[in-house]
Amino acid sequence: MKIDTLGVQAFVAIADEGSFQGAADVLHVTQTAITQRLRKLEDFLGVTLIERTTRSLALTEIGRNFLPQARRLLAELSDALAEIRETGVARRGDVSIACVPTVGVQYLPRILQAYSARHPHNRIRILDHASSAVAQAVLRREVEFGINIGGEHYPELTSVPLTVDRFVLICREDHPLAERRRIGWRQLQAYPLIFAGEVSGNRALLDVALEASQVALRSFYEVQRSSTAVGLVAEGVGAAIVPRLAIQKGAYPTVRVVELTHPIISRTLVLVKRKAAHLSPAAEALYEMIRGNSDRQGDGA
Repeated sequence: MKIDTLGVQAFVAIADEGSFQGAADVLHVTQTAITQRLRKLEDFLGVTLIERTTRSLALTEIGRNFLPQARRLLAELSDALAEIRETGVARRGDVSIACVPTVGVQYLPRILQAYSARHPHNRIRILDHASSAVAQAVLRREVEFGINIGGEHYPELTSVPLTVDRFVLICREDHPLAERRRIGWRQLQAYPLIFAGEVSGNRALLDVALEASQVALRSFYEVQRSSTAVGLVAEGVGAAIVPRLAIQKGAYPTVRVVELTHPIISRTLVLVKRKAAHLSPAAEALYEMIRGNSDRQGDGA
């Protein structure tokens, strides 16, 4: 049912002002417009709300009973509109985003702390997914935007580069390579490694780069999340290839990071959203804050 807000507004104004002209002056319209609005409302309701003659007007019994409800309706509408406007101005609301898991280890925490300081009432829901699932979550509108690994092209999405994240070797302090500061990929061929599994977006990047350099490595263990690889390394299971952002500073004091060279392989993290998306004010604030931090964190910053 279509609610005739203008008609209700005209009815209340006539009742308050005691005349059509007074209502017209309050609402800043012509008397003819007030008359038409009231007539349209009465026609829709099928009742007469105001009895009018050339000299006087009075509310009918139905009109008197309806007046408190009409006032409440307009007040509730005004409050709702004011709340929405304040939400937009203050950028209040809940935000849902998706990201590859390593983004939540080092890249996002400081940004989220700064965002929460500015918008303490906003809640943030983070879906940490594999890269393909991040894109799908954005496309299916499960989240408003995401942080993903660059490379795959989705026509419906726009992407903004954030930072370059190099792949590194990590091993425990008692590993034969723990004292090295850097090492070439070919020198890893003799060691069993913990490697990204087929589902991980990192694996595709590594396979292409290593094949181009004609480097073949022994993948002894495969994991889907870099955090799992870090945990295995900390327990002495073996050495692992992970993005540098997967290493949480101070979390694993016995784990050493060795730079990988010849070739240098990296991934680009990108901010993605739907091309036709209109972000909520709260999400827009977080999106702009993350975009403003591009190239300020991570390896290659």
